[in-house]
Amino acid sequence: MRNVVWLISGYAAVSLLTLVAVIVFRHDATMVTTAVWIRSTIVAASSLLTLFFAVRAARGDRRMLLRLRVVTAVMLVAIVVIIALPDTFPLWLKFEQGICGLLLLAVVVQINRRRAVRP
Repeated sequence: MRNVVWLISGYAAVSLLTLVAVIVFRHDATMVTTAVWIRSTIVAASSLLTLFFAVRAARGDRRMLLRLRVVTAVMLVAIVVIIALPDTFPLWLKFEQGICGLLLLAVVVQINRRRAVRP
């Protein structure tokens, strides 16, 4: 589970850095649209919540492990949709979401393996 916490920490770091970039470039209407503001804020907040779930699951909380399984799978699907939809978000955000998606894919694979996961 330590590896899962590290992966989600990376996901949270990328998400928070993206939010910082959105704030810095807020006056550039081509880089930062309303959709970018909304998406990056939601992703940053949910990444911190996901990190909380991961830390608690690593300490042995089985309910948090279940929540972590559900949340990471849902977020991964949402990222795939975001990347697949044409003209919804700027290319730079889709790239960032791709990085987040790869981190979450590794988490989803690890916490849903056939053998029992021991928190």
